[in-house]
Amino acid sequence: MIYLDNAATSYPKPREVWEALEKHWFYSGGNPGRSGHRLSIAAGRAVLDAREELAELFHAERTEQIVFALNATDAINIALKGVLNPGDHVITTSMEHNSVIRPLRDFERNGGSLTVVNCSAEGFVSLEAIAKVIKQDTRLVVVNHVSNLTGTVQPIKDIGRLCRDRGVLFMVDAAQSAGIFPIDVQEYHISLLAFTGHKGLFGPQGTGGLYVKPGVEVRPLRVGGTGSRSDIQYQPEFMPDRLEAGTVNAFGLAGLAAGVRFIKRVGLDSIRAKELSLTKSLVAGLREIEGVLVYGPKISELGSGVISFNISGLDGAEVAAVLDEQFGILTRPGIHCAPLAHETIGTFPYGAIRLSIGYFNTESDIEQVVEAVSIIAQEGRKENLSNERN
Repeated sequence: MIYLDNAATSYPKPREVWEALEKHWFYSGGNPGRSGHRLSIAAGRAVLDAREELAELFHAERTEQIVFALNATDAINIALKGVLNPGDHVITTSMEHNSVIRPLRDFERNGGSLTVVNCSAEGFVSLEAIAKVIKQDTRLVVVNHVSNLTGTVQPIKDIGRLCRDRGVLFMVDAAQSAGIFPIDVQEYHISLLAFTGHKGLFGPQGTGGLYVKPGVEVRPLRVGGTGSRSDIQYQPEFMPDRLEAGTVNAFGLAGLAAGVRFIKRVGLDSIRAKELSLTKSLVAGLREIEGVLVYGPKISELGSGVISFNISGLDGAEVAAVLDEQFGILTRPGIHCAPLAHETIGTFPYGAIRLSIGYFNTESDIEQVVEAVSIIAQEGRKENLSNERN
C-alpha cells in the first residue's frame, strides 16, 4: 500500500507517538487538573508538556497562549466567533478551506462584512490586493498558510507585516503547514494561529489548538468546568482556562507532544527537504504523461507536498478508485472541502485528484505512482479513441 492522503491525516505516525499513547493509557489515565492524586497529576503534566512543546515550536511568547481544541476547525471557530462583532469587516482569500469560509459566511449573514480576495490560477494571493481592500472597519485578515488543494504557500510573513502596520488582526490557518514549515508567530506578526494535531504534527485525530497573541481579546466559545477557580460561577479570565472548558483530550495530547518531539529531533529543515525532493519527482513525472494536467505552483519550492491533477477525459473519482483497487495507491478525489479554491484553479464543479506526500513516503512510492497514472492515462486514451470510432 502507498499512502498519499497525508493532507487529510498523516499516516503512519512515528513509533514514539504510539508508545507515548500506550504509556499515557496505562500510567497517566486520570483527569488533568481535576484531582490531586498521582494519575490526575500525571495527566496534567502530559497536557502541560504538549502545551510547552507547541509553544516552543511556534515561538509563542508564553506557554499559556496555546489553547487546545478538537482540531483546526474547532480552533478557527473559537477564534472567529471570539473576536468578530456585527459590523466588522474581514478579508480572506479564494483559496480557503470551508473551515474558514463557512464560519465567515455565517458571520456575513449575521451582520458582518466579508471581502474574498481572488487568487491567481496557481493559488497565490497578492499582498497588494489585500492592502487595497483594507478599510477603516477591517478587523481581521484570515489566510490559509498552505492550500489543501494545490499546496500553494502564501507569504504570511509579508501579510503579517502589512496587518501590523495597518492595525489589523492577522489569523493564519496552519492546518496544512504546522510541522512542515517553520512558523514564528512573533516574527510573522500572527495574532491567531489555528492548527490541527493529526496532520503534519503527527498527533492523533481529535487534537489541535489555537495560539492567541497576548493582548488579543477572544470571547469564550463555550464555558464550563476548568479545574481552576472552581469557587466562582463565571469562566476564569486567565489563559488558557478562559478558552478551555471541559476535560481536554489528555490521551491524544500525550501523542501530539511525542509527534512534536519527533519533528524537533528530525528537524523541520530535513522534513521539508525530503518532502520537496519527493514533490519535485512526482510533479515532473506527472507532467510528462500525456493527458495529465497538474495544478498549483509551477515552481515546487513555492508549494508543499500537496499536488492535485486530472486526466483528460476521465472521471477523478473513478481514477482514484482504480489507483486504490488495482495499484494500492490511496488518494483523495473531489472538492476537498474547498469549493472556492477549485473555482480559482478552474476545476469546479468536477474537482481533482489529490496526492499528498508525507515524511514516510519514499522515492519508490513516487515512481510507482507515476507509473500507475501513466498506465491509467494510456488506457483512458485507448478507450476514448475506441468510443470515438464506434
